[in-house]
Amino acid sequence: MNDESSAVVSTDAAQLLLLDAHEIRVLAVLAEKEALTPDSYPMSINALTNGCNQLTSRDPVMAMSDEDVQQTLQRLIQEKFVTEVNQAGARVAKYQHRMRMKWSLEQDKLAVLTILMLRGIQTAGEIRTRSGRLHDFASVADVEAALQFLIDKYPPLVARLPRTPGTKEARYAPLLSGEVFAEAQEAAPGLQGVAAGTPRQDRIAQLEVEVSTLKAEVAALAAQFQQFRQKFE
Repeated sequence: MNDESSAVVSTDAAQLLLLDAHEIRVLAVLAEKEALTPDSYPMSINALTNGCNQLTSRDPVMAMSDEDVQQTLQRLIQEKFVTEVNQAGARVAKYQHRMRMKWSLEQDKLAVLTILMLRGIQTAGEIRTRSGRLHDFASVADVEAALQFLIDKYPPLVARLPRTPGTKEARYAPLLSGEVFAEAQEAAPGLQGVAAGTPRQDRIAQLEVEVSTLKAEVAALAAQFQQFRQKFE
């Protein structure tokens, strides 16, 4: 891997693979409130804390303090996921996300990703039902098209999980951190390997997810190596 390609992989990994649960929640709340309450956006730390700890439309429910949110914002600002906005006459600083620019997302794709970040693993039908105020999808097929866009990105932002016995719809998981993907594996043990008796379509789906995971892991290792090497340059 040459220096140029290594730098590209490093940048992608920094954007996608180093997000913890607090960072994912803060970004998702910023994107949600931008659409739901535009008059109150950008958001203050107090408003962000309330949004992160909201009891509805959140899975899991969190209990973040103002200090937790502030520290999380500082990390996200360093990675250029968030910018601080100092409005004229405002008493406190406010914050806005940059996910559209970081990942080149139109509103329909951002809405899908935001719902997955806020609620975890879901079907396309569930995403459509829950994303109405962020983006009005005309059909489940439109949601699936947005999901496919997120799956096809490199590194991928979303994975399609194999159907579990007794279910009719595929489920989708966000791939923004190792913890989130571990949750996907726990919910769908078939991701650990391909069983001989699994139908061909499901085996292909499993392999697609495993390839996406391996790509993400390689990108993360490349990023760590790049950071280590920079210490000695």
